[in-house]
Amino acid sequence: MFSNVVVSALAFLVALGILISIHEYGHFWVARRVGIKVLRYSVGFGRPLYKRRGKVDDTEYVIGAIPLGGYVKMLDEREAPVGAQERHRAFNQKPLWARSAVVIAGPAANFLLAIIAYWLVMMIGISGVAPLVGSPVKDSPAALAGFEYEDRIISVNGSATPTWTDARIALLESSMSASGPLNIDVVDAGGQQITRQLPVTQEQMLKSDGDAVANLGFRAWWPEIDPVIGEVLEGGAADAAGLQANDIIMSINDVSIESWRMLVEAVQPSAGIPLAVVLKRNQETVELTLTPDAFEYGDTTIGRIGVMENQSAALSEKAKVVVKHAPVQAFTEAVVRTWDMSALTIRMLSKLLLGQASLDNISGPISIAQYAGQSASIGIDHYINFIALISISLAVLNLLPIPMLDGGHLLYFAAEGIRGKPLPESVQIWGQQIGIVLLGALMFLAFYNDIWRLIR
Repeated sequence: MFSNVVVSALAFLVALGILISIHEYGHFWVARRVGIKVLRYSVGFGRPLYKRRGKVDDTEYVIGAIPLGGYVKMLDEREAPVGAQERHRAFNQKPLWARSAVVIAGPAANFLLAIIAYWLVMMIGISGVAPLVGSPVKDSPAALAGFEYEDRIISVNGSATPTWTDARIALLESSMSASGPLNIDVVDAGGQQITRQLPVTQEQMLKSDGDAVANLGFRAWWPEIDPVIGEVLEGGAADAAGLQANDIIMSINDVSIESWRMLVEAVQPSAGIPLAVVLKRNQETVELTLTPDAFEYGDTTIGRIGVMENQSAALSEKAKVVVKHAPVQAFTEAVVRTWDMSALTIRMLSKLLLGQASLDNISGPISIAQYAGQSASIGIDHYINFIALISISLAVLNLLPIPMLDGGHLLYFAAEGIRGKPLPESVQIWGQQIGIVLLGALMFLAFYNDIWRLIR
């Protein structure tokens, strides 16, 4: 547990350092190019942990103690008096186009980072899980659409889905604009290509707790293996009932169990319900009563008994895929992926603002740190992919028209362009106060969701 926390913390800090450095460097680089004097380039806030002065303009380069942001401080008459000899290098004295370029350069740098990161992983190859479907939850949208065990999803409304990650993104994106069922092309276990129509609504995908795809009734595929207990987890229902490793499950409630999948299908709908189990142990028949524990899975309560099998590892290669492209195609795919993920992020934010998506979808630094640690543990390709995704989120968030963010400054500049002069200082201060309140509320909600996920 401790090692997982350390890995997550380190992975989070490294990712955050890269994202903030690139974002602020975008502002810094363009400011220098348009002739603005940069006084300080800081990664992090608060007390400086590291500081040095550069040779150009005596600029301070700082690493702050609080790594949740950064800033570029420029010469500006609104903040301090500026000598006549340097007045032409002040931010506020630059034309509107130059100030706008400086502001937009931060988010643009994050978009560029995402493209480069996606390009890199698509060239070296990113491993993933094939979108193979397990038996869907009974009476769920997936079951009603006719999905069957070992269906392989190859596209959702025309979008190719080589991995489960691609399938999840396509399902979420398509559901937000679909006016009817989603057309999902699959190749079934017999190799036949079929189009299944999935009945789904925006509410199912966006206003439900937990995994939106799981709420549609999809289960991950697992190989057909014998119902042999590989390991009994201490403290679980199976442990309490007396099951042991190498037990072979013969029947549950007089229904023959011929595979591990059938065992799971018998247990999951039976949370809190006693089951009569017949098993074979060392050539002897044993009868016992087993009551599955209740477990929350998305919007559904399922049964779980606390056992693991040990046969599927050798058979799971079927579900592994590696997505890899030549450099030119990889770059094109990287640009398209960055565009698609940016559009999806904007659409999700709009749904949140309109109340059409659950606020539970908002994650804070704790959840992001967990995702960072998980991606780093899986492999460098997944960690780079994670950085690309967070970089896009950071860019889009900063472009929101909220004072205190880059988008808020651009909003002020747009008003200045229309009026022919800057907004009154009182209006700008009032806007900043609103921005602080909005950002504070967003941070509070994100932390609340993170903590709630940890304790529930």
